[in-house]
Amino acid sequence: MKRLLSRALLASLALVSVTVLPTATAQDSFQFGVIGHSFAGNPDESVLRHALAESDADNLAFVVVNGIKSPSEACTDALYSTRRDLLKEAENGIIVSLAASDWVGCRNKNGSIAIERLNRVRDLFFPDEFSFGASKVPLFRQSVTPKFRSYTENARWEFGNVLFATVNLPAGNNHFLQDGGRNSEFEDRLIANKDWLQRLFTFATQRKMAGIVLFTDGNPLAQPSQRPFLLRGQRDGFAETRQRITTLAGEFRGKVLLVHGENLKNESTDGILWRRNLGSVGVASGWSKFAVDGNNAALFVLANGSKAAAAPPPSQ
Repeated sequence: MKRLLSRALLASLALVSVTVLPTATAQDSFQFGVIGHSFAGNPDESVLRHALAESDADNLAFVVVNGIKSPSEACTDALYSTRRDLLKEAENGIIVSLAASDWVGCRNKNGSIAIERLNRVRDLFFPDEFSFGASKVPLFRQSVTPKFRSYTENARWEFGNVLFATVNLPAGNNHFLQDGGRNSEFEDRLIANKDWLQRLFTFATQRKMAGIVLFTDGNPLAQPSQRPFLLRGQRDGFAETRQRITTLAGEFRGKVLLVHGENLKNESTDGILWRRNLGSVGVASGWSKFAVDGNNAALFVLANGSKAAAAPPPSQ
């Protein structure tokens, strides 16, 4: 009961931060969890259940879940609803970060149904302004902007003096299709994500926040050479987003951490990889715990798992 009360108090404080925007101190310290793509290799739901149970045992600020289904599972409402109900049972506040396997590969006998399934996932997993779980984390969604009202999956929230946000960037090649005339979803989302990223960094800059954490499925910072499945001459679906994040991070005075779900060629597996103030780390199946420590030069520390976070090198 004491734990639940503290969670309720934490959620209430977070709600105040969203609505009245008080100034927070950089010294605030807390921990959050990230559950990697539990269905990347197989459709065994027990992996997700185990990760949720383990993270529930910690008094975390929130938990981000990357991916709700495996590529081999059917894209049915029944399956989506089962996974949604499972996330609702968690003790910690649960925020979903969509994975490519949740919608990109969905097909029926007539071909791709990716966009229809994406819209259905939005209806089921992002119905209001709060997270799943017993601890309701208040969220600000990009969909409040009329021009981008369909992008409910892009959400931001605050704890301490750090801004957190999800960005829909599916692994693979960001759902860029090689066939001509079929990339309206990609092009529209590219515009939405550009606007979303700009708003995130502007908000954090105005608030003089110590850091920003972005949760994505694909790793937009990776170079095309790290994606062996790309055909020669094929457009890099992450090129514009990579440039945008790099530019915005370079102008931001705090730390920026990208937490993604891809394991790519020549990518470091030793923890957070820092380039100046911009860090990135991939999360595997299972869950990882991150600590936010205002007294640590890196600000973000990977607190469990086989990866050890390294401090960023001096600015150049």
